[in-house]
Amino acid sequence: EKGRSRQEAHEQIRILSHEAGAVVKQEGRPNDLVDRIKGNRFFEPIVGELTEDKLLNPAKFIGRAPQQVEKLIHSKVNPALEPY
Repeated sequence: EKGRSRQEAHEQIRILSHEAGAVVKQEGRPNDLVDRIKGNRFFEPIVGELTEDKLLNPAKFIGRAPQQVEKLIHSKVNPALEPY
């Protein structure tokens, strides 16, 4: 947590996300959310962790979802599709 509350962090991200979304929707520019986060003083304690191999890697946040989907496909979906 680096000394910050999760609720505060979520609120800061929500605000920055809305700002970045407005730029994309209203001006047609690329999404600059990560740059906004990196430039926000609130996130200074973690700015060094905002890299592709750490906090910007979505695979770090999906847990066991891939294995759970595979299990569901093999145990439920494939048997249900067999008659077809």
